[in-house]
Amino acid sequence: MKMNMKKKDSWGIVFWVILAVVLLIFMQNATKKSAVEEMPYSQFKQSVKEGKVINAVVTSDLIEGEFTDAEGNVKKFKTIPLDDPKLVEDMENNKVQKFSARAQNGWLAPLIFSWGPIILLILFWLWIMRGMSAGGKQAMTFAKSKAKLADSSKKITFKEVAGCEEAKEELQEIVEFLKNPSKFQKLGGKIPKGVLLAGAPGTGKTLLAKAVAGEAGVPFFSSSGSDFVEMFVGVGASRVRDLFEQGRKNAPCLLFIDEIDAVGRHRGAGLGGGNDEREQTLNQILVEMDGFDTKEGVIIIAATNRPDVLDPALLRAGRFDRQVVVNTPDLKDREEILKVHVKNIKVDKEVDLKVLARRTPGFVGADLANLANEAALLAARKNLQTVTMKCFEEAIDKIMAGPQKKSRVISDKEKSIIAYHEAGHTIVAKAIPNTDPVHKVTIMASGRALGYTLQVPLEDKFLSSKTEMEARLAILMGGRVAEEIVFGDITTGASNDISRATQIATKMVTAFGMSDKIGALALEKDSEEVFLGRDISRTQKHSNKTAELIDEEVRRIVVTAKDKAKKILEANRTKLDNLVKALIERETLNGEQVDKIMNGEELEPLHVEPKKETVVEEPKTEEEIKTEPEQKSEPEPENESEPKVEIEDKKEIKQETEPEQKQSVDTEKEVKEEVKKEEHLKVKRVRKHKHENLQNDFFAKIDKQEDDKNEK
Repeated sequence: MKMNMKKKDSWGIVFWVILAVVLLIFMQNATKKSAVEEMPYSQFKQSVKEGKVINAVVTSDLIEGEFTDAEGNVKKFKTIPLDDPKLVEDMENNKVQKFSARAQNGWLAPLIFSWGPIILLILFWLWIMRGMSAGGKQAMTFAKSKAKLADSSKKITFKEVAGCEEAKEELQEIVEFLKNPSKFQKLGGKIPKGVLLAGAPGTGKTLLAKAVAGEAGVPFFSSSGSDFVEMFVGVGASRVRDLFEQGRKNAPCLLFIDEIDAVGRHRGAGLGGGNDEREQTLNQILVEMDGFDTKEGVIIIAATNRPDVLDPALLRAGRFDRQVVVNTPDLKDREEILKVHVKNIKVDKEVDLKVLARRTPGFVGADLANLANEAALLAARKNLQTVTMKCFEEAIDKIMAGPQKKSRVISDKEKSIIAYHEAGHTIVAKAIPNTDPVHKVTIMASGRALGYTLQVPLEDKFLSSKTEMEARLAILMGGRVAEEIVFGDITTGASNDISRATQIATKMVTAFGMSDKIGALALEKDSEEVFLGRDISRTQKHSNKTAELIDEEVRRIVVTAKDKAKKILEANRTKLDNLVKALIERETLNGEQVDKIMNGEELEPLHVEPKKETVVEEPKTEEEIKTEPEQKSEPEPENESEPKVEIEDKKEIKQETEPEQKQSVDTEKEVKEEVKKEEHLKVKRVRKHKHENLQNDFFAKIDKQEDDKNEK
């Protein structure tokens, strides 16, 4: 096939080259003809007699040369000669400067110039006809299936598909049948004609289908549901027939149709009639599957994330009679999937995949693959040798909340509001028992959020109790309540919290039956849009009076959660202020730091101080100098530029080696006072260092008040 394509291309190139050369020759001849003046032979003879001819070249059928016109301009001429024996004598007598004769050309050149254009027109016509015939063949292949045969050298097995153990067990029978069909046929068993893989996007449905073909070692034809839908009616049905025909020729094999909901949607009410192209294609699929014999060894696997919109005839027994649900991976599955995706990544030894799996609830296989890739990119951006745990943590935050906007400038007032908002969420989450632990609190802008509080469950949960949902509502309202308590005003920062709280409360009333007034009734409105292939409009499920009662119950649940959050924050106002202070200082707190603040413990300083602290002594009074025993004077350093820290270190070392000096204190009371002074000075130095870094006048005033109290 490739050789034929090369031949066609080479012939086309040769044709266009010849055409260009011939056109160039014709253009040159045309320009020459336009510059040469044709004259009759009588005029030529007259010009010779008048001495106007400068030179001439004579042949048997043409005379060419140059002459001078009436205005004195030199021009070229040509004329057809007659039988004139006195021509040479006339040119000699009239002093023609130069004249000569030339032999006649061959027959080829006149033939080319006379028949060349006609031959070119014939060749051009043949080329057009050939293209039309090729177009006819392409029109015939337009109705052929677009299914692609997978490369047999790149096999995927179940070992490369982590998690999905239940789905792999369901598909193991398909593999066994393709390997050894007689095992089932001996007992009269029939393998399912079609298998429908249903699940959320990114859970690995296509990967599972490829793994089935890889395990069985059979050809794998993959296509998409949109490949069968065309503008022309009947093309999709023709492609369906061709796909099944290819399957029969290559049996045993697998036919995979991805996103089958594009062509297998519900028929009936809605837009589109019986002549609709999509319905014609679906009808052909139903006919082909109904007349399909499993003994041929061809099995159809389809994938969709919308099984609810598929036509019931497509899901009945005998067609897609086995449905395999590919669920979102749980904690164990996420860990296994991460192991697969980090095989080709240089991961640091400190990376704990179990912790990462616990931090990523709700992530599917595609999200985890993206997580591993993002972590590797972050490590490369930082010029690290390996991908560390911190890179994975940053990648998770980037995927969940968006990239951090470090360049965004936020005023001190707004920074304080954001800090109190997030601290409100955190305090309520820590105060209510049996809630998910707080993993991280930050006031750094990420994505569309100015800050966020991240709670990570210790294990995967599949049920939620009424108490847990009420606690979740209280946590959501904690940010708004904190703003009201501290600032006496509210902002737009709680819009997302209010929206989520309203959704949860509405679900509790209309879907989960958690309202005493409404009872266990399903009154939820369909959140999905009208599906035009099935429905025309929505019908209301309840009366207007019931709708008012639903609104009242939703309001009551949200207000109750807000009151609960207010009581918690008012009772823990000191912890709220301490948490805000730490957030403004550090911008991000992890779970351990939050626990320390809640327990009243102090956090470690931001900057690690040296082991040996420089003690700056206050000037002594005259009484202290008198009561102080005589001490040997320290030798002065030879180099005056020696740092003061080293001199003070020497003093401390000398004091350690001379315990007798400490014993020279008169009374125990003076010793205790000196110890208190030293401790007070240390606290003062730490606070001074912190104020220089933070430059926060508000907290400096608070520390100053505490210092005044200690001094008193």
